[in-house]
Amino acid sequence: MKKEKKKLSFRTMWKVHGVIFVSPFLIGFIAFFLLPLINTIYYSFNNVGVGDQGGMTFEWVGIQNYIDLFTKEVTTTNTTMARLFTEENSTMLLSLPLIVVFSLFMALLANQKFKGRAIVRLLFFLPIILGLDVVMDMLTITTGGTTLDTGSNLLSGSYVTIFLVRTLNVPMRVLYPIMTYVENIFDLISQAGVQTLVYLTALQSISPSLYEVAKMEGATAYETFWKVTIPSIMNITFFVVIYTIVDLFLKSSIAEEAYAFAFTQGKIGVGSALSIVYVGNVILVLAVAALLLRKVVKKNEK
Repeated sequence: MKKEKKKLSFRTMWKVHGVIFVSPFLIGFIAFFLLPLINTIYYSFNNVGVGDQGGMTFEWVGIQNYIDLFTKEVTTTNTTMARLFTEENSTMLLSLPLIVVFSLFMALLANQKFKGRAIVRLLFFLPIILGLDVVMDMLTITTGGTTLDTGSNLLSGSYVTIFLVRTLNVPMRVLYPIMTYVENIFDLISQAGVQTLVYLTALQSISPSLYEVAKMEGATAYETFWKVTIPSIMNITFFVVIYTIVDLFLKSSIAEEAYAFAFTQGKIGVGSALSIVYVGNVILVLAVAALLLRKVVKKNEK
């Protein structure tokens, strides 16, 4: 008589499926990133040079590269490292809510039912599909070789700025980031492209029955948005925020400074130390953001 095979429990199968899902990332990380990461950590504690017969030479200096990084070394723009990290983190914190809110707003517009919706979506996602540089080249050719001002001079050097600063007493440290994004609206659109697609998919996955129940209960559009739409996409917002933080840091000038130290100035140890501090800074920001958002998600689930 054949013995019946013991079936795995649902929880065990859930764990197995999870391991299978993340296995490509784990394999890729171990094969392509783990060894370079270990080497970078090792280089950061050494004075790395080139031997007479080729190859690399190492002189152990401990944490001296980290000390020099924030006391002696300056960036290619003659800025101290402490100031560079402060500026990059501040820019990220200011850019993050703008990109997330803008992507959600565009997803809400693209999800509406109206004539010509497919054309509007195509025009919006064209810079994302082809790349912003390609679209700008197309616009330049269309205008007969004239370079277009992709930004807006509405806030820069105009009466609006004078009114906001002198009449309403808006501090320049608050107004300047807004001016920067108004003048670089195309960059904002390109940075919010993936997030908009994610939000659009999330909005389309919300069950219509939830909106029907809200309508039957007499909820207004405003109440429906905050009581149905936002709670339904809160987990997606968690993903969008984490993705945006990583994307902003990948485009940071700190990576360029690390490359300049290691390959332009020949200070491989200092460049490796900057890379390690940079990765630690990114992990810290991600951990804080994940902790705060997890609390919001759990509170929303209750």
